Amino acid sequence: MRRPRSILITGAARGLGAALAQAYAGPDVHLFINDLRAEKLAQTAEACRESGAAVQDVVLDVSDRRAMQEWIGSADDTRPLDLVIANAAISHGTVNNLESPEQVYQVFEANLTGALNTALPALELFRSRGEGHIALLSSLAEVRGLPVAPSYCASKAAIRVFGEGLASLVRREGVLVTTIIPGFMKTPMSGGNQYAMPLVVDLDQAVRKIQRGLAKGKTRISFPWPMTFGAWLLKLAPQSLVDRVVAVKK
Repeated sequence: MRRPRSILITGAARGLGAALAQAYAGPDVHLFINDLRAEKLAQTAEACRESGAAVQDVVLDVSDRRAMQEWIGSADDTRPLDLVIANAAISHGTVNNLESPEQVYQVFEANLTGALNTALPALELFRSRGEGHIALLSSLAEVRGLPVAPSYCASKAAIRVFGEGLASLVRREGVLVTTIIPGFMKTPMSGGNQYAMPLVVDLDQAVRKIQRGLAKGKTRISFPWPMTFGAWLLKLAPQSLVDRVVAVKK
């Protein structure tokens, strides 16, 4: 596959989104990035410009369907998009506190609705010209509904299933869809977790794995492999056993 030169990334103010934007930045690369954190987003944009990329950054809520459609359309008009990465996500899960109803709605709006608001406008553009690449960020948290963050797990499970089905559907039209399913990564989001995070992956290492997988046109990128294997085993385990293993101790 040819290296993408026009790339749109959501949730690029920090963490994985910012790291991916900076990894792809370079001469003759046009980046379109968004987030709600204006100051951090501007810092990402400046770092990418220092690497030679042309950058358009916009403060935008991914749950706003119309605004996202207009932004993606405008970006594509500026320079036809090669790669769109639906990365934006939030989590309110903690060990000691149940998510409030409002927090649950917020997680689904940002994670699932935001991913759809990113992928579907891009999909329409890519299908019309018979090429393009969409990447959807899931998580190994999708393996089961875990008590520390049930809404996050559910939103990531929905993204994984949607991405897998979509990949098979549109590949015949020249459009690639990749579902990225990482384990724990060293990001600001995971930094607030109040529970053990085995086999945490360094952010630079995660970016390299994602870039390599996308360059090869893989439909699924999952890492690290021991966590991926463990997640597969967890899916096979009886629910009663899983409930005992993951139960939150009071």
